[in-house]
Amino acid sequence: MTGPSRLPKTPESHMSFVRFEQVSLSYTEGGARAIEDVSLDIREGEFVAVVGPSGCGKSTMMKLVSGLKPPSAGYVYVNGREVGGPLSIVGMAFQAANLLPWRTTLQNVMLPMEIVEPYRSTLRSKRMEYEEMARAALKRVGLAGFEDKFPWELSGGMQQRASICRALIHKPRLLMLDEPFGALDAFTREELWCMLRDLWQQQPFTVVLVTHDLREAVFLADTVYVMSKRPGRILVRREIDLPRPRDLEVTYTDAFASHVHVLREAIGRVRES
Repeated sequence: MTGPSRLPKTPESHMSFVRFEQVSLSYTEGGARAIEDVSLDIREGEFVAVVGPSGCGKSTMMKLVSGLKPPSAGYVYVNGREVGGPLSIVGMAFQAANLLPWRTTLQNVMLPMEIVEPYRSTLRSKRMEYEEMARAALKRVGLAGFEDKFPWELSGGMQQRASICRALIHKPRLLMLDEPFGALDAFTREELWCMLRDLWQQQPFTVVLVTHDLREAVFLADTVYVMSKRPGRILVRREIDLPRPRDLEVTYTDAFASHVHVLREAIGRVRES
């Protein structure tokens, strides 16, 4: 758990939307550390990807940012405040869409409106308005006409589209994505890259994407962090200077391949160490 004394906030911490200050985490008292001495800054509206070998602590960082786990040492700040528990300004989506099988697509997307304030308190009086928001979100991701379908009636890619809609419906300022496209075929995965790109460009929000796919990281992100083997540390911070908006043709350019090559070399060194 974090200690009683707080580190003094630096000028940079006021400029950062997400800030890690020498953060470490052990899941058990005195146990091995999942991550160690991680410091980083994420600007509001920035799209960040975190890559690294399995078990390096990528998902642990998500739990820390979202307030699902407190650090064993160091400090995590979001929006200028130290994280002390789950945050309502965070939306999350995972590799498994985790749609509730007894709810329709629309009902699944509406779920955060039943849980997150201020929507929860006004749901009864504004249900029609919120349902229209959900329908509009589903239309933006190509799911118009599927509002009344159940999860088993949707393909894997359609389920993930609905999952991302659900993560964004309450207009979070921070979206956390843990391998959201990892279980999909290559064609569907690239389709959803473009969907996420378009959603982010239409109404920018801060994104932290955990992925094993280096092409995905380079295509989507402003900044890519490479983590070491457990205990995870930040080894490389790579700014992706490819111009936006990006389309899939950029993935065939030398500039794109150069970024992927640098990241692959960095991870190769991690595996060999």
